[in-house]
Amino acid sequence: MIILRSEREIAKLRASNRLVAEVLNEVKNAIRVGITTKELNDLADSLLRARDAIPAFKGYRGFPMTLCTSLNEEVVHGIPSNRKLKEGDIVSLDLGAIYQGYYGDAALTVGIGEISPEAKKLLEVTEQALYIGIAESREGNYLSDISHAIQSYVESFGFSVVRAFVGHGIGTSLHEDPQVPNFGTPGRGPRLRVGMVFCIEPMVNIGGSEVNILSDNWTVVTADRSLSAHFEHTVAITHNGAEVLTRLHEDSRE
Repeated sequence: MIILRSEREIAKLRASNRLVAEVLNEVKNAIRVGITTKELNDLADSLLRARDAIPAFKGYRGFPMTLCTSLNEEVVHGIPSNRKLKEGDIVSLDLGAIYQGYYGDAALTVGIGEISPEAKKLLEVTEQALYIGIAESREGNYLSDISHAIQSYVESFGFSVVRAFVGHGIGTSLHEDPQVPNFGTPGRGPRLRVGMVFCIEPMVNIGGSEVNILSDNWTVVTADRSLSAHFEHTVAITHNGAEVLTRLHEDSRE
């Protein structure tokens, strides 16, 4: 069941998601060659708790950490460790929080130092695919209009979208209806209505779309071990289009 959120609830979601955006930005700015993904996790955890927020991922279905850190061929759900970031790596950071009973969720992918032209293009395409999906997030459109726009854009560059994992509704639970795939035929699924709040999160591979889950039962990797990138925003459908709840003020893109 898709829940339509009231203005009061969206205000609470705005607060929780803004908090996630701020913390994620601070973690991103701390990235350097030689830092470990566990250090990034610990920073995210302390920043959330300093803001009176609860890490949403820690303990969720048994996930052991606050931050998901997915390197290179890892798609999503990478577990932070003592592995050090090195020049040329790319790392996806996915963060969730609970603040005053409402959830926030966002993700981005960062290059470490000088990355390859192919990796740079992957990051650019994946992030732009997110904003192309957001542009389709308006009252009266179909949910699959978002999915189709993302898929079409990504595949026009010869990359592939992950199909095994999708975006999701969010509110007083981390994962709510509807699911938001990054592929599909336009004009399908529910129509978008004011009050819907969901996460759009393209996961894009340089190679094929197939993925595997490692023996830790969490880390998702590309089956062909090609590079993968992940960007995510939480959006609310309003009378004026999509409001990006996880956007920092200085990020003015639509």
